[in-house]
Amino acid sequence: MNRTARIAIVGGGLAGLVAGNLLQQAGMDDFVILEARQRAGGRVLGTGLQSDEGFDLGATWFWPEWQPALAELVAGLGLNPVLQDERGDMLVERYPHQAPVRMPGMMTAPPSFRLGGGMSGLVDALVRRLAPGRLVTGARARQLCLGADGVDIMMDGDSSCRADRVLLALPPRLAAGLQYQPVLPAGLHSDWLQTETWMAAHAKYVAIYPEPFWRSAGLSGFVSSRIGPLGEIHDLSSRTGQAALFGFFGMSAPERARVPEQQLRAQCRDQMVRLFGAAAANPLFDIIKDWSQDPLTATAADQLASGQHPNPPASSPLAGLWQGRLAGIASEWSTQFPGYLAGAIDAAQRGVVSWLTDLV
Repeated sequence: MNRTARIAIVGGGLAGLVAGNLLQQAGMDDFVILEARQRAGGRVLGTGLQSDEGFDLGATWFWPEWQPALAELVAGLGLNPVLQDERGDMLVERYPHQAPVRMPGMMTAPPSFRLGGGMSGLVDALVRRLAPGRLVTGARARQLCLGADGVDIMMDGDSSCRADRVLLALPPRLAAGLQYQPVLPAGLHSDWLQTETWMAAHAKYVAIYPEPFWRSAGLSGFVSSRIGPLGEIHDLSSRTGQAALFGFFGMSAPERARVPEQQLRAQCRDQMVRLFGAAAANPLFDIIKDWSQDPLTATAADQLASGQHPNPPASSPLAGLWQGRLAGIASEWSTQFPGYLAGAIDAAQRGVVSWLTDLV
């Protein structure tokens, strides 16, 4: 593939798709979204089973009261928010060889929501709104070369794209890992390298069951555990009644890497039985998604995370040859919600709006 565009968006996750839609709505149709994966969505990913509603392996929640721009996008796309079901008691595991303690549940404030059909529905709706040919998958950028006629983006397989300007819709660490000619300002490059990629060090376990048996026992499905392997568990059941639980691993990425996945899944099943009884022993389907092992999400520096949302670095060079040619728009660049789904909306909107006045 060798093509040209006024705007190239590197990354087809939520930020890249939102940016493309915003450009299109503003009448700027000379753009292309270059996505390294064979799918759009980035850190938004469902289980992909034909029989389920797309239970989330990546980003799961949003908070309409706190994140109105994302709530407006969801409503505008005709998608259905689903209140996270938190009714019932919670379980707390403190010590090995001791039964979990049952406690009154806690309600999230403001309330958290998922999407009916999973967050992949948000990605699918944005992709459908793009004009044909705007999204190119399997296009992994490696190098950006600035010349007199624009920016040449060199990709795998000797493909290339020339653009007047580039929006980087991928985490700052991955953006810093690209090659630049000429090099980026040293301070900016260093700041991007030091910005943690939100949730890149984490992994999720999802188990789908015939019925939500924990609810009949008066449990919410929420668990806090110091024993593990899952440190936190939540109800992921669908609006149509298909039952599921998911958990975040309490083990670090290096610890998980030393355990075969089959063994990790067995440990997760054992924990579910320990918590909820024999009904949890045989899920219809279970899966682990370890984002730390995904090279299009995590770098070596992301294997150990602080657990804190990143402080957004500067999104573009303020001086030098790259000024006005390059801007970061992934969630970690958001000044309001760095790392969240809403952060991708915020950063994409800011990046596009800042350029629209002299583009359209």
